[in-house]
Amino acid sequence: MRYSTLTDRLQGLGGAKWEIHALARDMKRAGRAVIELTIGEPDVPCPPGLIEAATAAMQAGRTGYCNGHVEPATLAAIAQRYSARRGRTLGPENVITLPGTQTALFAVLCTLAGPGDEVIVADPMYATYDGLIAATGATAVPVAMRPEQGFRLQAADVAERITPRTRVLFLNTPHNPTGAVLRADEIAALGALALAHDLWIVSDEVYEDLVFDGIAFASPLDLSDLADRTVVTGSISKSHAAPGFRSGWCVGPAEFCARMLPLSETMLFGSQPFIADMTALAVTQGSPVARGMAGRFATRADRIHARLHGQSGLRVHRPEAGMFALLDIRASGLSGIAFAHALLERTGVATMPGESFGSGLPGWLRLSLTQPDGVMETACDRIAAFAAKTMGDPE
Repeated sequence: MRYSTLTDRLQGLGGAKWEIHALARDMKRAGRAVIELTIGEPDVPCPPGLIEAATAAMQAGRTGYCNGHVEPATLAAIAQRYSARRGRTLGPENVITLPGTQTALFAVLCTLAGPGDEVIVADPMYATYDGLIAATGATAVPVAMRPEQGFRLQAADVAERITPRTRVLFLNTPHNPTGAVLRADEIAALGALALAHDLWIVSDEVYEDLVFDGIAFASPLDLSDLADRTVVTGSISKSHAAPGFRSGWCVGPAEFCARMLPLSETMLFGSQPFIADMTALAVTQGSPVARGMAGRFATRADRIHARLHGQSGLRVHRPEAGMFALLDIRASGLSGIAFAHALLERTGVATMPGESFGSGLPGWLRLSLTQPDGVMETACDRIAAFAAKTMGDPE
């Protein structure tokens, strides 16, 4: 039988990257004790006030259709949030809501790029980014980020990869999987390239509220000269510990939103009104859980560094935001995939191999920081013992 070329482009770019996570879940269902350090589930439940708001909205009959642009109160709340944070006025015409950041990024990239175009993206990258770009028919052009530069994308490296076919500069700050946060001067330098070459900037900022203390968040949307070429995405999944509600958005120029709206309507024709109501409340009131999560994740990253950095050749990259730390296991001589498989089978600790995040992290592991402190300590003990045996260095 025949299938669309879209399915060909996406082969191997989907769930296969989460093979270790799926295997860990199978082991748990079979009764084995497993410590999951794979995915970025918040470590607290969704705030009760948001659950109550969604429930009340459903009970009030807010379960019917809404228009493709979604509820006016939600659009106004998101516009007000970004106006306050970015220091300039944005309105509902600058916002489109969608089910989560993943859907928003898909629609955004499909609006801006197509066959024959190129999208510059930092490498390593979040596991779905190459699939998102491939879905449009465009070509991903990875630009390496290096640990000695804090895994922050550098304008000089981007400049070398720009061609006449480049259409989009795809940023992620705070970054997953590295936890790096772009500085304001780095964003300005990247923005200068976008201006010089007439590029769109797409910035995935879903971890904005999980920046660690002492680190300043910056966005291309802060800069007025980039306003007409910047689209940012966000959601309540991380900031409000509500990933299952699938509530996200994009913010950009009014003309962009008008061009994207038919695509959004074709895909979904609106979101659930009761989730829209809950989102408006979440965005208006802010998150009661984000700062606590950021503090705990920073502390756990420090503990992982103290326990594992320098042990048996292991090295830990400290994040500046988000839910993950990176573990460099290259001294083992194993790939991240091989190390992660063996670690799971022999110790019951599940991690994500760096190879799931592009070509820039072979021989690394991504460790989730979302397990309780005692569980994290146990996981570190097991990783250290496994590394000592695997790397031939007695503990």
